[in-house]
Amino acid sequence: MTATPETTAETYSGRLLAFTIPARHARGRIVRLDETLDTILAAHDYPAPITHLLGEALVLAVLMGGLVKDDGSQVTMQAQTESGAVNLLVCDYKGGELRGYVDFDEAKLAELGANPSLFALFGKGYLAITFDIAGGQGRYQGIVPLEGDSLTEACERYFYQSEQVPTLIRCAVRSDGSGVQAAGLLVQHLPEGEEGRERLHAKLDHPEWEHVAIIAGSLRHEELLDSKLSLEAIAWRLFHEEDEIRIEHGAAISRGCRCSVAHYRDVLSRFPEEQRAEMRDDDGIVFVDCAFCSKQFGIEV
Repeated sequence: MTATPETTAETYSGRLLAFTIPARHARGRIVRLDETLDTILAAHDYPAPITHLLGEALVLAVLMGGLVKDDGSQVTMQAQTESGAVNLLVCDYKGGELRGYVDFDEAKLAELGANPSLFALFGKGYLAITFDIAGGQGRYQGIVPLEGDSLTEACERYFYQSEQVPTLIRCAVRSDGSGVQAAGLLVQHLPEGEEGRERLHAKLDHPEWEHVAIIAGSLRHEELLDSKLSLEAIAWRLFHEEDEIRIEHGAAISRGCRCSVAHYRDVLSRFPEEQRAEMRDDDGIVFVDCAFCSKQFGIEV
């Protein structure tokens, strides 16, 4: 195993770990969230099913965001429906900054019981994943149905349909008296000379990918969530038979809500004066709530 020279310390949580397996033309990302996840969840009093759902979504946002190397790029994941208990789920990841929230119908959620399925939560919904690449390089979006047993399966389907890159994702979420933990692994096959040329089914049948997918798929949830097991150790346990595993340490992850008075003042300035007048209270203040962090801003406009 080789690591980048800037750091050799092992990673346990709060930082994305990237790795590549040159001989298999494969790359991977691993992340474990704890304190950052607690900070994001503390802004809302979510019931257990929503906490679990958002924990999984935040991990997925980091894993997918970690695929983009360009500084300033952002990945946004949005799940939406018109008929389920969950109206909207939004997460985004940008340069180590992570945020997310869920809007849901409390009455509908209460009818679903303790462990509702993905279909029960969303009904007939869809998942949109958007990559905003820095430096004016473009904005790319893929939309897939919210099908399967989890958001993780829906994200795998996104890569299958929109990116045509063989991808395996594993996520685990656990809640106990000490807080909520969530972790995940993503691996992809990027064989030289194939991307953009061969049909997807040929890639999925590639012996290199079959080997990597079987090995990565053996990872247990307990290992992902084991706070005493470093992310480097997970990569090594899975692929220790390979000649080389290259490790790269990503950015530290933090709650990154970008709300501010200046931002909301700019947004409000785009409304016609008649509408702004209706929003003001008796003191001429417009109060705005941030859906991500639950802060309230009083703005004079």
